[in-house]
Amino acid sequence: MFWYHSTTKHSYNSVRTNPNRLSWEDQPSTYKNYPDSYEKRKLDLDKAEDDFLYYIAGLTAKKSYPSGEYYLRINPSAGALYPNELYFQARGVEGVDDGVYHYEVSSSSLTLLQAITEDEGIEPYLGYKIAMKGYLFLVSAVYYRSSWKYKNRAFRYCLLDGGHLLGSIEASALLKPHAAQMLYNIDREKLNRMFGFEGREWMLSGCSMAVPIQDQEISAIEFALPYVDGSRTFESNPLIEQAYNETMQMEECKREVKAPKFTYQAEKLKETLFTRRSQRGFEEGAITKGQFNYLMEAIHQPILSDCDEDVSVYVVINRVINMPLGLYKEGKYMKYGDFGKKAGYLSLEQYSLSMQGAVAFFLTSKAKNYQALYQKAGIIGHRLYVASLYLGIGCSGIGAYYDDEVNEFVENDEMVLYALAIGK
Repeated sequence: MFWYHSTTKHSYNSVRTNPNRLSWEDQPSTYKNYPDSYEKRKLDLDKAEDDFLYYIAGLTAKKSYPSGEYYLRINPSAGALYPNELYFQARGVEGVDDGVYHYEVSSSSLTLLQAITEDEGIEPYLGYKIAMKGYLFLVSAVYYRSSWKYKNRAFRYCLLDGGHLLGSIEASALLKPHAAQMLYNIDREKLNRMFGFEGREWMLSGCSMAVPIQDQEISAIEFALPYVDGSRTFESNPLIEQAYNETMQMEECKREVKAPKFTYQAEKLKETLFTRRSQRGFEEGAITKGQFNYLMEAIHQPILSDCDEDVSVYVVINRVINMPLGLYKEGKYMKYGDFGKKAGYLSLEQYSLSMQGAVAFFLTSKAKNYQALYQKAGIIGHRLYVASLYLGIGCSGIGAYYDDEVNEFVENDEMVLYALAIGK
């Protein structure tokens, strides 16, 4: 997948010679709503299971701009375009009938798409041979929501935002006793057909919050849902479609079976998740070394996964009390210097973030499984959001940067996946 990543790199010249002009009349909708002929149930936040689902992708605030109104969600998204949709199977969940559902964000409702039986379900499409009690989530991408603005580079944002949605599941799961396991070895092709996506929406990943029901073998359920528009407008992008199709199959995956350990107080965590916002700028405030170490421990916890890929974390220290300025890799000191201005420049000259923040992060990888490694970067980014805001520190994800110049700065030739900044 190096060809797609290389083709969609930013440079100082490219962002000036290829200005991004938006066609506002073609702006896609950020909501997918199934017709009222489907059975729907509004979430009741007094019920534990509904509350858990709401804290994955619920609406949290409204902002008004000259171009229109924007509703913010618990999960972040580049440009507030929210290209991802959330589906899930529930089996044996209290208060939720067994079936396959779509989470309707606009109304905070669950849409029943397909009932399931004791011996049929989507488990085989996610790699399970026996019935699983609990939740099996699926994350999709309605890619035109992102490509309308970000053009060819949009597949990167769909994957990053998909990783953030997986990270939201992981974070909400901390309110429950079961850990979340990421699933990338899913039958994307069959699922896309069954859900009736018709090439305008794609399954990216799954996530299991379920336990096996011993001795209950399961058969793959078959259904064919009609197409439901998820963007209102659409324009195909052959480059993105090729990138998705060529990365559907995972190869030589290694599993991560070790569960992460976090230290969050439940009620404070819920408040953190609900009030999460992306910082628009920092005021050059410093953080403590203890806070920095807490953040690094959180993002380096293992991620349960059926296809774990290596992602390198580079850190530019601008203002951390009792820590020398400079560039670090995985917590180890690489080189000394005041690199704040450099980090701001590399982040597409967003100086108010990577220069004025206390710390700037750059995530890179040379792994093979593009969809898995990119979504892992999104999960790491989401962990940084949660841990930072839990400590009262601002955080902002940055999906645009000068790729090759980041490589030169961190002294590697890996794919640059994500940049983030934290501070006060």
